[in-house]
Amino acid sequence: MSNEELIQAYYSAIELKLDEDFIEMLEKELIQRNIKIVNNGFSR
Repeated sequence: MSNEELIQAYYSAIELKLDEDFIEMLEKELIQRNIKIVNNGFSR
């Protein structure tokens, strides 16, 4: 999965209110890849 795909999956998971464990897994992968995430109006 590319960085762009990972970021899109993360924001989509939040928007669709998917499982919190899944969102946390995506967050951990973003952190491992040293990708900064910005809230941009998304709320969990």
